Amino acid sequence: MAVKPLEDRILIKPLERETQTASGIFLPESATEKPMQGIVVATGPGKLLDNGERIKPDVKKNDVVVFGKYSGTEIEIKGDTHLIVRESELLGMVDA
Repeated sequence: MAVKPLEDRILIKPLERETQTASGIFLPESATEKPMQGIVVATGPGKLLDNGERIKPDVKKNDVVVFGKYSGTEIEIKGDTHLIVRESELLGMVDA
C-alpha cells in the first residue's frame, strides 16, 4: 500500500523510541516518551493558494524533521507506524 499525501501534508516515519539511557539502563515502554523526530517519507504537492498558485513544501524526502508531541494523525503502513502532518505543524528540520 502506497500513501501519497495531499495538499501541504507530509508523511513521516517517526524515529524509534530510546529504550536505553546513555548509562546503559533499559527503560520500560511506559517510561519512554513519544518520539518527536522523524524522516520524511513523502510530501504532497503543496498548498494551493486562492489565485491558483501552489506553494511547494520546504521539506523533501529523507529530511529529518521535528514535530509536536501530539501533532498529526497516526496511520499504519505495512505494520509500521507513520504520521501525516500539515507542513505548518512541523517545528523544524535537523541538520545532518
